[in-house]
Amino acid sequence: MEEKIVYFETTGKENTPAVLGLVRERAQARGISKVVLASTRGDTARVALDAFAGSDIRLVVIPHQFGFGEKQRFPGDLAKEIEAKGHRVHFGTMLFHTDDFYGVRAPRLMAAVLRTFCQGIKVCVEIILMGCDGGLIEQGEKVIAVAGTGAGADTAVVATSAPSTKLGDLHIHEIICKPL
Repeated sequence: MEEKIVYFETTGKENTPAVLGLVRERAQARGISKVVLASTRGDTARVALDAFAGSDIRLVVIPHQFGFGEKQRFPGDLAKEIEAKGHRVHFGTMLFHTDDFYGVRAPRLMAAVLRTFCQGIKVCVEIILMGCDGGLIEQGEKVIAVAGTGAGADTAVVATSAPSTKLGDLHIHEIICKPL
């Protein structure tokens, strides 16, 4: 099988429209109906709402957990708007920011290993685990995860989901795009 992977020369939000276009195309080609999307301040979620309007794609938006910073940066009114449009928002625990991961003291090491691919790959894995832990993604469901570096989206993968208690069951099948 041959498939296209897009590599962006730079990281960041300027790649967001292209990423979401690639994701919509790949979701339709693979029959995937759920996109897990990292969005800290809501900007990427807003763009994604427009990008997937009129499609069968359902979003699971994953902002930072409450208490991660001084105040929650994802607007509460946007969370309500997203849910009113049939999508979901989950403020779960950011698993790679803890010192203990179900008795294993390795989450920061795992985050560092995933960052060798890019920051977005680390976040894609983390948000899939979070969404599955929160019951918004079924274990074993094929999804597309979208994340980025700093702001916006620059990375997307096709993966089979798993909860954090079954990390070994999470599989990344395809890299759709990532920064160089």
